[in-house]
Amino acid sequence: MAERAQYEELARQLSAIGAVKRDMGRILPSDCPAGSAAVLTLLGRHGDMRMSKLAELLAVDLSVTSRHVAHVAARGWIDRLPDPADKRSRILRLTPAGNDRLDDLSRRTTHLLAERLSDWTDDEVGQLIRLMTRLRDSFGDCRSTPVRIPGPVIEETTRTPAST
Repeated sequence: MAERAQYEELARQLSAIGAVKRDMGRILPSDCPAGSAAVLTLLGRHGDMRMSKLAELLAVDLSVTSRHVAHVAARGWIDRLPDPADKRSRILRLTPAGNDRLDDLSRRTTHLLAERLSDWTDDEVGQLIRLMTRLRDSFGDCRSTPVRIPGPVIEETTRTPAST
């Protein structure tokens, strides 16, 4: 098992990932914020799906997913079709315009990563992918797993005038 100092450094490095994400967010078109890009990416990767499945893959609440879906649907990037198995539900599907937007996002992201990691070897990029995948798998679905932080139990005490 790693030493405490290593975990502390890992925590610092993971916090710094925010800068990478912000830089990647800057290359997104103004009409396609990160949440919308994530919806398009997941539909492109996994195909047609219900909103509940999309929310699960995004690891966010259904209300947040609904806002992202409304945004991409309003731009014509997805269709919300009746689910043949349950007429109350909708199936989300990329439109040709959505596929075009997804291709554009992929080109932008690939270009940025290739530029920023130009001094990395193919093996180093592959290692990063494997380790990040493993890290994500270790955390699973962060929405459903309660975090338990070990530590001492601190009891509250009531101070009286005599104890001060």
